[in-house]
Amino acid sequence: MNFHVLTLFPEMIENTINTSITKRAIEKGLISVNAVNIRDFSSDKHKRVDDYPYGGGAGMVIQAEPVYKAYEYLVNHIKSQKKDQSSLKKPRVIYVTPQGKIFNQTMAQELSLEEDLIFLCGHYEGIDERVLEMIVTDNISIGDYILTGGELPALVMIDSIARLIPGVLNNEASSEFESLKDNLLEYPQYTRPEVFMGRKVPEVLLSGHHAKIEEYRRKQSILRTFERRPDLLENAVLTKEEREYLTGLIFQKNYEAYE
Repeated sequence: MNFHVLTLFPEMIENTINTSITKRAIEKGLISVNAVNIRDFSSDKHKRVDDYPYGGGAGMVIQAEPVYKAYEYLVNHIKSQKKDQSSLKKPRVIYVTPQGKIFNQTMAQELSLEEDLIFLCGHYEGIDERVLEMIVTDNISIGDYILTGGELPALVMIDSIARLIPGVLNNEASSEFESLKDNLLEYPQYTRPEVFMGRKVPEVLLSGHHAKIEEYRRKQSILRTFERRPDLLENAVLTKEEREYLTGLIFQKNYEAYE
């Protein structure tokens, strides 16, 4: 899979992706990350890409022309890398903005099926609306708060999506059974020693009985989601028995509140 980032600060992308899991994935040829500097496409001799907003207001706005030229260059570059020119399609362009849909694991799984993704990172007071209307296919946010620019959110999404690419994780089961499988939080994890400062590892995890361990972990995932992120449970994938267990948790909580 190929990630492309349109940015004013390519070094932020390059310095971060060349570490840990993403670095190994790049070295294996499983993913590529290409940072394109929007300033390189400015017609201004000082490589300026921003200007005052029409109508007044604080701050500066990134101009449409350098963004569009950078996008056009990138699309042509992507096309030139394709052996089969008959099935070409324009890549999805993700504008990283707090006005977009909140990024989640379902989105990550959907986006991981793409061959190319372009992330457009804004700065200052934003980007000229006209170019956004022309090139953006998805408006996505990583949360309801404001950051200096779009680079950090883009990196968050790249990391989340990349780990779903086959072969990126050393343990192929990791991406399937980690947090948010079936819209549930991950169960608690333990390692040696068996007793730490008087706290013991749950006996079932030492039993070697895989079916009981799986049942225990599943219930712990439901319990943890119920306690910490109950909003996720509406779309959780649960069996009949698991829904009965969840109903019991709800009843117990309401009973304790009543008392």
